[in-house]
Amino acid sequence: MLMIWQQMWIYVAENLPEILLAVKDHMILLVLLPVGAAAAVAVPLGVMATRWPLLERLAIPFADVIQTIPSLALLALLIPLGFGIGNKPAIFALFLYSLLPILQNTYTGIKNVDPDLKEAAVGMGMTDFQLLWKVELPLSIPVIMTGVRTATVMAVGTATLAAMVGGGGLGCYIVRGLQMMRDYMVLVGAIPSAVLALLADGFLVLVEQWVTPKGLRLLQQKSQ
Repeated sequence: MLMIWQQMWIYVAENLPEILLAVKDHMILLVLLPVGAAAAVAVPLGVMATRWPLLERLAIPFADVIQTIPSLALLALLIPLGFGIGNKPAIFALFLYSLLPILQNTYTGIKNVDPDLKEAAVGMGMTDFQLLWKVELPLSIPVIMTGVRTATVMAVGTATLAAMVGGGGLGCYIVRGLQMMRDYMVLVGAIPSAVLALLADGFLVLVEQWVTPKGLRLLQQKSQ
């Protein structure tokens, strides 16, 4: 076991620029891009689903069905659909996988806002947009951010499969290590992926605390 760790550190020292480039591709192309795009689509969709029951019956089941498709199978399906090989099918697949947790949490967060608060806001003369912007979204931020955190951590791990369809990222080292039967090379891809998932989750916890209204943070601290 000690030999494997030594081999891993030697390999990292000899190939550090290449590994750092793989880390950058992993986080920017295969995590930040698809999860960011999914949030830009899923949050408005989740808001609209709370207003239009028909959209609720269509959007959430669709995202749920996508989530049930195995990751590797979805990547393989996207290749003949015009995405080819490389990062494109991986980015689109990760975008689809990220939709459900963000969409569900946005919908649930807004639906669970205290009806008495919404009634009071309407009684004060707020329009539907003002109700959404000043009451529902601020109170839903912790739940929405939980969905974003779930999608991000899931994307960090699933992105390693991009290498199976010719994509980049840290999965290249895992696939290469398995093909060459080099355990230390598998660790070069697996350990940074796990660390990145933890760092991303911790960073998003800080973002959640920053964007959560101060009054709601104090209320949460008292309840704890």
